[in-house]
Amino acid sequence: MIEFKNISKHYVQKGQTYQALNQINLEIPQGSIFGIIGYSGAGKSTLIRLINLLERPTSGQVFIQQKDLTAYSPQQLRQERANIGMIFQHFNLLETKTVAANIEMPLLLLGYSKAERQARVDELLDFIDLKNKKNAFPDELSGGQKQRVGIARALANRPKILLCDEATSALDPQTTRSVLALLKKINQEQNITIVMVTHEMDVIESVCDYVAVMEAGQVVETGSTLEIFSHPQHPTTQSFIQTVLQQQLPLSILERLENQNHHSIYSLQFLGKSAQETVIQKTIGQFDLQLNILFANMTEIQGHVIGQMFVQLLGTHDQINAAIAYLEANQVMVKKAGVIA
Repeated sequence: MIEFKNISKHYVQKGQTYQALNQINLEIPQGSIFGIIGYSGAGKSTLIRLINLLERPTSGQVFIQQKDLTAYSPQQLRQERANIGMIFQHFNLLETKTVAANIEMPLLLLGYSKAERQARVDELLDFIDLKNKKNAFPDELSGGQKQRVGIARALANRPKILLCDEATSALDPQTTRSVLALLKKINQEQNITIVMVTHEMDVIESVCDYVAVMEAGQVVETGSTLEIFSHPQHPTTQSFIQTVLQQQLPLSILERLENQNHHSIYSLQFLGKSAQETVIQKTIGQFDLQLNILFANMTEIQGHVIGQMFVQLLGTHDQINAAIAYLEANQVMVKKAGVIA
């Protein structure tokens, strides 16, 4: 487990103090894929670089497996860093070296024999499905292939922790999905704890077990990915969720409504079992009201389906209240719909 205790980080620039992190307390479970999301300047990249102490906190402690890394000597820290791999947004490959030589570099620095290095490089090239690119140079590779080489290099020394700093933000959507699938495979097959920094909620949705949302150097919300998606509390979290699950009804849809009674519009959220049953059809059949579906979408988080639907309920006050009570009894979350321009 990785644990941050009372972490603060300050920088001094041109005589002024800039606070990058402020009193962060956070636990990252062992063997999980943990996402850290926030807008630019939130402090997420600074936080992830504290795990291997590439950045040192101004105050507070960083623990890995209950060992306080901030108290380590330089030699102890070098040994601990050998258990932590890191991949970057812009790959950081050596352009004058082949794919094999790039992957081999950490093993060479750590004093592995030539036979051990070659065996491990071949193993990793097979794992990332780039055996045919062994002697190629980085400028001969696509962005996705470069990132796979970066991942292989980070795995060379069989780390226990893998840090990913915006590892997919320079990639197209299809390549991003491929790289995320590879990271999930690494986590599941090798039980490596993966910590991912991103500003893309669909990355969190795709692979992360847990997520921490950051704003202005603080963690404003944290929990399992399913909890965060189904019950976002902080406005920043809600803003990120909006990019994946429509949390508010577009004004353009309202303007096209035949019945302009906007007070009759509700947001319905389906989770798990309720997302797979014909709850809406049963509601229409059981209650004497008109139900107009305005917008709907669905996504899958950690094997659970989350559905979001905006409906207009037209009927008497008692009929609408009875229908809402029925929906809520069937595990559907009902609330008045917000509107976005």
